[in-house]
Amino acid sequence: MWPSTTSKADTSPCSTCWRRDVAASCSPGARHPSARWRTDSTERGARSPRCRTRPSRSPRPTSSRCSRGASVGEDLARRDASERPDGVFCANDLLAVGVLQGAGILGSLRVPEDLALIGYDDIDFAQSTVVPLSSIRQPAREIGAAAVDALFATLSDPDAAPQRIRFRPELVVRASTGG
Repeated sequence: MWPSTTSKADTSPCSTCWRRDVAASCSPGARHPSARWRTDSTERGARSPRCRTRPSRSPRPTSSRCSRGASVGEDLARRDASERPDGVFCANDLLAVGVLQGAGILGSLRVPEDLALIGYDDIDFAQSTVVPLSSIRQPAREIGAAAVDALFATLSDPDAAPQRIRFRPELVVRASTGG
């Protein structure tokens, strides 16, 4: 059996910024453990004394693709300022790139002045968007090395108990959160 790998740390958007109304933008039917963890952690962090959220304000795309993020961004741009969050944490960088594009299409939302935006995974393109995207970077090399080690351990002892390995992600602050 494969080990369970998770990446956990206090990387909620609220732990590092001045935003007070932060929404999580994640696919509602996310079944993968890491996607569920990202959603749950963001919502937990947003309930801290430093932040406030209202579930009705949380944009919920139907998938994790960039085009779905664009529709979320357009939806946010159409809302009155009193009816939208001032920060959005997206489950991945592609969603965040889409939100950035969608918010800019209508021209009424400025990132980060009106809407702080952060993604997850720190894909190469995140630093090259029109407003460089803040993101949470996973230690990909460490995760890959641990997976190879786990594979060899499983091959040498197929009956061994599964392992749980935790990795520490890194918050990468760029212009989309005012950094």
